[in-house]
Amino acid sequence: MNDFVNAAEAPDFDTAGIVRRARRKRATAIAGIATALIVAGGGTALASINSGSDTSKPAADSTGRDTTLLYTFDDGATLPIDMGGWDQESVRVQFLKMRVKGEYAKAATGTCKPGSVIGVSPHSPQTVDTGDTVKVTLCAG
Repeated sequence: MNDFVNAAEAPDFDTAGIVRRARRKRATAIAGIATALIVAGGGTALASINSGSDTSKPAADSTGRDTTLLYTFDDGATLPIDMGGWDQESVRVQFLKMRVKGEYAKAATGTCKPGSVIGVSPHSPQTVDTGDTVKVTLCAG
């Protein structure tokens, strides 16, 4: 047996060809996955454009109330904060950061997510300073 092993020629491997085929397979797989993601993303974008609904501010659009709070910093700079659709806990956290007090009330509109913000008072263009009280109207559902 040892004589046969020692006398047999070693098989010839085309290592460059093997590496080339592996790279080609990998590149083809990556291109296919990227194409699928682009097609899916484009279809989603077209679907959202064609639906004709603006989901970024459903509460403000459906009720006619303004949900943009204009906060004034100590140096006089202002920051508009659109709270439309926020939940009550997110508003409380934001008010803690701004050192603003909040009063909460609920109103039924039927076209908004229950518990989401559908109005703030005072709203833009009036400004809110540190220590002010903001009345927040939440959707009752």
